Amino acid sequence: MSPTRYFLVQHDNGWMIKFADEEFGPYKSKSEAMLFAVDAARKLGERGNATEVCLMGENGHFHAEWVAGRDRATEPARA
Repeated sequence: MSPTRYFLVQHDNGWMIKFADEEFGPYKSKSEAMLFAVDAARKLGERGNATEVCLMGENGHFHAEWVAGRDRATEPARA
């Protein structure tokens, strides 16, 4: 089963969290958006759901910044 993913995207002068066809925010900074996304992802991870918080890289592709849940430690993702 694929992990549940929260996507952090830059929007105008702020940041948004995209999750399950919904948008949350805006947040003033990437750090603030990350804090809220990780909090939500951690709660799902505690219930055993594989969860990721993803951020778009310079190459235009999303990568996991934080992971939790089934068969994963709750911690920042490592490249």
